[in-house]
Amino acid sequence: MNYFSSNFKLGILGGGQLGKMLLNDTRKFDIYTCILDDSNEAPCKIASNEFHLGDLMNYDDVYNFGKQVDVLTIEIENVNVDALEALEKEGIKVYPSSKTLRTIQNKATQKLFYVDNHLPTAPFSRFAYTSEINEAIKNGGLNLPFVWKCAQFGYDGTGVKIVKSLEDLEGLPNVECITETLVPFKNELAVIVVRSVSGETKTFPVVEMEFHPEANQVEYVICPARIDSSLAKKAQEIALNVSNAFNHVGLLAVEMFQTQNDEILINEVAPRPHNSGHQTIEASYTSQFEQHIRAILDLPLGRTDSKVDGVMVNLVGAEGFSGDVVYQNIEIIMNMNGVTPHIYGKKQTRPFRKMGHVTIVNENLGDARKVAEQVKNTIKVISK
Repeated sequence: MNYFSSNFKLGILGGGQLGKMLLNDTRKFDIYTCILDDSNEAPCKIASNEFHLGDLMNYDDVYNFGKQVDVLTIEIENVNVDALEALEKEGIKVYPSSKTLRTIQNKATQKLFYVDNHLPTAPFSRFAYTSEINEAIKNGGLNLPFVWKCAQFGYDGTGVKIVKSLEDLEGLPNVECITETLVPFKNELAVIVVRSVSGETKTFPVVEMEFHPEANQVEYVICPARIDSSLAKKAQEIALNVSNAFNHVGLLAVEMFQTQNDEILINEVAPRPHNSGHQTIEASYTSQFEQHIRAILDLPLGRTDSKVDGVMVNLVGAEGFSGDVVYQNIEIIMNMNGVTPHIYGKKQTRPFRKMGHVTIVNENLGDARKVAEQVKNTIKVISK
């Protein structure tokens, strides 16, 4: 199959920042790319060959879009899986598969998948409704504290809450959910695995994630993680096992906990390019976005090792600001060595909305982390 400067069409469901960064590579390779998104303001609109307006959760919108392309991929998990299944039966190549997406979309079935495949994860309980949790606590079947997670459509800290008392359950939506044992962990780690149609696999270096205490969003991604090499190897092996168990095609970001006893437990996965891999654009021989394209088109995978150490800082909307976005002090951070801002193209800011990221590269990881702190304290995402 000739993908380059040809009639081949790649479809991407979702037109957000991940899609925009995928388009950097489709344009580099001159691969004709079509986007489906429900917003006329989507960041992908300006860089795709074709932009289609439609609802990613609507069967007809996804099915009709998919019929016009040769290979279909995603940049967000919340898509109509029934439509993908129908397209697969009609010979459209869909990566990741509808089967994988169906499992991952629901946190309860995702957790059961790890248990069934002997993959290490924190103990959990499954509930049809949040209201059932009170009864389980009274009966002694569930102990406080625990982590409550909405089974469907939670992301970036939405649909996740640490429950320390019965009062913490008040106000939570009465939906299908899971409760997880609260794991005392030293580190939150992530490994991105890439697996091609032919089954060629590679892993990126393990990264360490530092979280914002209130927003439950990643503040810094540090590559490589500051952990022992034997532990890094263990994390990469577990991530590979997850990818193989799913028979996955494309990128799979595996988020993990490093416990106090140096066990590695899987938290959750994302079957697409991921926030924990943004630093690969500047720091790696092959970015996560290029690897995803290579994998789903069954092209040889590129090198995954880093050229230089990297730290990524998320740019999120400052509290107290909503409206037309302004990136205050961006010129100051651009004057710092090894600093590259990425602006996603969202015109409207609101508190904690992901608006961009900044990568800091340096031969010395400690220095990169210090500069990252300076960047974080200097640039502000505000409104006019």
